[in-house]
Amino acid sequence: MSYIAELKNLTKTFNGVKALDNVNLQIHKCEILALLGPNGSGKTTLLKVLALLQKPTRGEVYFADTKVSNQNIEQIRLKSTMVFQKTTLFNTTVYNNIAYGLKIRKYRKEEIREKVANALKLVKLEGFENRQAKNLSGGEQQRVALARALVLDTELLLLDEPTANLDPKNAAIVEEIIATANRELKTTIVIATHNMFQAKNLPHRIALMTDRKITQVGAPAEVFGKLSKTLASFAILENSFNGTARATENGTTIVDAGQGVQIQTTVQTSGKVSVFISPEDIILSKERFVSSARNVFKGRIVEISDFGSIVKLKIEAGKIFTVQITKRSFIDMGLNLNMEVFLAFKASSVQTI
Repeated sequence: MSYIAELKNLTKTFNGVKALDNVNLQIHKCEILALLGPNGSGKTTLLKVLALLQKPTRGEVYFADTKVSNQNIEQIRLKSTMVFQKTTLFNTTVYNNIAYGLKIRKYRKEEIREKVANALKLVKLEGFENRQAKNLSGGEQQRVALARALVLDTELLLLDEPTANLDPKNAAIVEEIIATANRELKTTIVIATHNMFQAKNLPHRIALMTDRKITQVGAPAEVFGKLSKTLASFAILENSFNGTARATENGTTIVDAGQGVQIQTTVQTSGKVSVFISPEDIILSKERFVSSARNVFKGRIVEISDFGSIVKLKIEAGKIFTVQITKRSFIDMGLNLNMEVFLAFKASSVQTI
């Protein structure tokens, strides 16, 4: 595996206060890596160090096996670009905003026109060239900021909470742009986020951050597949319930979560616990199940959220359960608000901490 960038034993302090604490991280070429963590965990500082906008207090930064130094920092800085959480655009047209970096780099006018047109197509803003950038909606402005970064064809794109202030529709468009840029342009992307849904579905790997350290690195299925205390400490996880656990005669554990909801798990535990069931592990049906699943509940659809290729449903079944299904399944089942449904999940799918 080739690495486009690497941080070694990196610490960053501001006035004696640590913003990053002995961070080690390798960024794979052509991957999407998510920095997942709560506010204040060091995500933005890490991005700024990768962008060479801030120098580490201790430790080393490498770019393509070359150690960054005072002698080469200006040259290497051109290989990456960062889009900040708060979009800042020039008070001019969309075209001039996107073309600015190309003009600084002395591209010819014909090249600039072609590159800007391609960038606008990528961010789904064709025909916006002559509009005033600051008159656009928040979502459109964020897409202009992305186009301004992508048009430079840098090897590394750094995004700080790119969908934090956007409505679901624009957030979905931005996520599609990120995925397309990675897939078609082979751009390596590092995205800082605290969005659980985004972190589970967009990146190839996740670097979990807390207390200014990286505590876990792995594929989304690995990070979310085993619910760690670090993740649970800040994540607002769907299908997370507190309850009291007691052992059964058949070797499983029943967790009483209240409101008549008793959840069976294969984990051997007792006393006060928290349980978590991934929305993807819950099966939904309009008819009562004939299944080996230990957990079967009858409920009613109280909320439907369309995310394009997938749909998330909130089911009132004593507790509110979130279920994720494909758009195709949603249409085929003919589901609607207030419809009675049944949900089921295996005891082995229930994680306990």
